[in-house]
Amino acid sequence: MKAALSKAVRWLHPGLHVKRWLLLLTVGLAAIGIGMVLLLNLFVFDLMAPLGGPGGAMMVGAIAVALGCAAVVIALRQTLRSVASALHPEGREHLVDLMLEERRLQGGPKVVVVGGGTGLAMLLRGLKKYTTNLTAVATVADSGGSSGRLRQDIGVPPPGDIRNCLVALADSEQLMTELFQFRFNGQAGGLSNHSFGNLLIAAMTEITGDFEQAVRETSRVLAIRGRVLPPTVDAVELCARMTDGTVVRGEADISAAGKQIDYVYLDPPDVTAVDEVLETIEAAELIVIGPGSTFTSVIPNLLISGVPEALRRSPAVKVFVCNVMTQPGETTGFSASDHVKAIQRHTQELPFDYVLMNVARVEESVLERYRAEGADQVEADYAEVARMGLIPLRAELISVSADGWVRHDTVMLARRLMELLENRTPAFV
Repeated sequence: MKAALSKAVRWLHPGLHVKRWLLLLTVGLAAIGIGMVLLLNLFVFDLMAPLGGPGGAMMVGAIAVALGCAAVVIALRQTLRSVASALHPEGREHLVDLMLEERRLQGGPKVVVVGGGTGLAMLLRGLKKYTTNLTAVATVADSGGSSGRLRQDIGVPPPGDIRNCLVALADSEQLMTELFQFRFNGQAGGLSNHSFGNLLIAAMTEITGDFEQAVRETSRVLAIRGRVLPPTVDAVELCARMTDGTVVRGEADISAAGKQIDYVYLDPPDVTAVDEVLETIEAAELIVIGPGSTFTSVIPNLLISGVPEALRRSPAVKVFVCNVMTQPGETTGFSASDHVKAIQRHTQELPFDYVLMNVARVEESVLERYRAEGADQVEADYAEVARMGLIPLRAELISVSADGWVRHDTVMLARRLMELLENRTPAFV
């Protein structure tokens, strides 16, 4: 009882801007009470005489009830605005809209996205507008840049793709997001080229002693919509055998080799999947594989023991989002069906039923830039995809960034995926 009273008194603490409205609420309720007494003729007649008898008392009562109701409405409205201002400064004028939006997102479908790189982060930005029941399974096979250095120096799984997904799902202030993506310049000594977000995740791992828990704690810092999970917390290295027979170790070196990849594998091969990942996949309503570098971002997740099996068991709608552009060496000359065949070679039985391909043409001036670097637009050979027993989906899905790079359009891609989940046979097939 004492503890409850103490909590109630804290509402009167200076700076909350609610005391005046609580006082107005009290006055309003008192006015309503007195007014109802007068309206119901509950006073003894000698007390009504100064008000002009029962008729006058009822008039005064009606006025008191009306003023009391107005005071209660104003007090409640202003109290809610004070609370909203403290919790969400930018949304204090639209608390009802915020509450309705949050309820809508909480009731959204259970969606799991599997992949890595910028493609996965881009997709998450679109999907978070439809649901907060959103899980990103981001590869931990990265070996380059800040992630690779942290992995080598202190033994944490590479946090780069995890960081990008956390930022994509963030609902925090812009400054916090920019801080998380901040990269130290070359004058910073040992911190040179390290991302602040990577360092924070690494520090959280040291504090908690667990990479998975570190990602959860970092998610709270950014107030993300959804969650991000590593497919495994075991130390693993991605290796590739090239078509010329050479073997390259490390995701960064594979991407930089500029050679055609025959197949990729993990070292060690038998790493343990995170239990929560398997449970989330099996409970999902929609599973999206990709977009992202097929050999270095998508397939590594599918090589982890238990993940392909969980994907096949899941009753969810399962769709592979094919890349819109090829990558020099890694997927040179690949069509959409070639990307699917690469996955099939590594997983035997394909873990998806649909293949979503872009059919919008890239402008020739933009293509010339890509071709100069050995890349080109991926051909949407939907007939060949259909012959593989899959359902080809075609849509215009691209946009060109200000610096001339072709990307999946965040809004259009997310909308098409939601249409697929809702209709199963969407109009854009």
